[in-house]
Amino acid sequence: MTSLKQPVTVYLGIGSNVDAERNVEDGIAALREAFGAVTVSPVYRSVAVGFEGADFLNLAVAVNTALPPLALKHWLNTLERRHGRRRDVPKFSDRTLDIDILLYADLWLISPELELPRREILQHAHVLRPLADLAPDALHPVAGVSVGQLWADFTGDRSGLQPTAFSP
Repeated sequence: MTSLKQPVTVYLGIGSNVDAERNVEDGIAALREAFGAVTVSPVYRSVAVGFEGADFLNLAVAVNTALPPLALKHWLNTLERRHGRRRDVPKFSDRTLDIDILLYADLWLISPELELPRREILQHAHVLRPLADLAPDALHPVAGVSVGQLWADFTGDRSGLQPTAFSP
């Protein structure tokens, strides 16, 4: 697997609604084993989006990596599969572990496999809020403003998002 010359900071969104606390803890442990230090946002409980299901635990984390974006995406997909993630089910369904690249340094990328920054940052409180807590000064490379400002200006539905005491 090729690497970049210098590591960059990457922000990931993590979600689970199947044995969520265990799967989130295991996912973060795997990230720490692979990347070293992992900075973790507060964890939020949110309602399932797009289907009737159990509430999700959602958070954001920061890692430093020298993996290029697609290599990181494939690594994360393998981690998800190791934790029981299935892709042979409808897109909107229960998830054991869902890890998405939200921001990859200041990269703006649109490809058939990956879009960065992740579109859901601007669409869903359960993605934006933990990211804004973790990295309020991080610049959204398309919007051209900080993630904290995006949260302050967010007009979408915030009602299904509740802070939790869970801290992985």
